[in-house]
Amino acid sequence: MRLTKYGHACVRVEKDGKVLVVDPGTLSEAEALDGADAVLVTHQHFDHLDVERLRSASPELEVWTCEGVAGELSGVPAKVRVVRHGDDFTAAGFAIRVFGEWHAKNHPDMPIVQNVGFLLDDEVFYPGDALTVPDVEVPTLLVPTHAPWLKGSEMVEYLRTVRPARAYSTHDGLLNDVGLSLVDNWLKLESDKQGADMRRLAVGESIDLP
Repeated sequence: MRLTKYGHACVRVEKDGKVLVVDPGTLSEAEALDGADAVLVTHQHFDHLDVERLRSASPELEVWTCEGVAGELSGVPAKVRVVRHGDDFTAAGFAIRVFGEWHAKNHPDMPIVQNVGFLLDDEVFYPGDALTVPDVEVPTLLVPTHAPWLKGSEMVEYLRTVRPARAYSTHDGLLNDVGLSLVDNWLKLESDKQGADMRRLAVGESIDLP
């Protein structure tokens, strides 16, 4: 499969001519959805979900997400499917397993919303806005590296708990060049320590996975 990084928290995954897009929010480029067969949405925050963009999508598009997001997608022509922790399904030719239930704790006055993570083809795990640890091996982890709910030390501990062979930065769209260089340094330190490929992909950069 080929994985392409888009702005902030969005990734596009392609295999056998099929296209799956994860978390195309308002901070990601519109072209991420071009030709998409299916979309996965982890939770309802604007940086992961762009309702207006989905309103203009093809009615043949499938959207797989949690109940909280589905409630915001009334009037969207796409086929919306609700999934929960423990579910498995197939979308755009990918075998997908669902892990997690809740967003990480954020601002004390903000309610904690639902958040589901997705494991694609037992290869790529995207946790959304949570540090969910699946009870299975994770070869490739899309690791959140910056957020109001996240400390750098927590990101490092997450990498050390999951111990993926590969980890690529996500949720990094709010950082300037200084912050991105810090993420690069921390991922390199952990990559060297674990003997793994841990780094940040540039927006638009693609990588081929097993």
